[in-house]
Amino acid sequence: MSAEATTQGTGKTAPVAAAMEIAEIRKYLAHRYPFLLVDRVLELDPMKRIRALKNVSINEPFFQGHFPHYAVMPGVLIIEALAQASGLLSLKSTGQKPDDSSVFYFVGIDDARFKRPVVPGDALILESEFLLEKRGLVKYAVKASVGGQLVCEATLLCTQRTLISP
Repeated sequence: MSAEATTQGTGKTAPVAAAMEIAEIRKYLAHRYPFLLVDRVLELDPMKRIRALKNVSINEPFFQGHFPHYAVMPGVLIIEALAQASGLLSLKSTGQKPDDSSVFYFVGIDDARFKRPVVPGDALILESEFLLEKRGLVKYAVKASVGGQLVCEATLLCTQRTLISP
């Protein structure tokens, strides 16, 4: 895997951040088992894009009920994994880490399409591209794939909000 990426349209290369292992991911995402859905970051180009991995195991708790006769990862969890990867892109790009005074909310999904099921044993590749930020909303183009085959694509909207103390 290259430590550089071609800058779109220029032919020049720009540095891409080194991979993130789970210990570092846990410093940026507040999610924990069974809801932490990003196992590793493969590539991260700050404020541009991220490529991450979710290893799908038969030991995932949702497989007990979805579906017992044919284990399929729920589409909403694929979208959630993409949202977590998008959050990592924003947080890592700005150097922010979660704290008790603010939270990132997932506020919208547009044009979501699912192309094939994700099953135990799949290595789900999560990709998110930063599109724009406007009035506190951040928009991402996301896609998930397995073995080079598109599984899901969508546009996601997220926002950061300060929590109000009771």
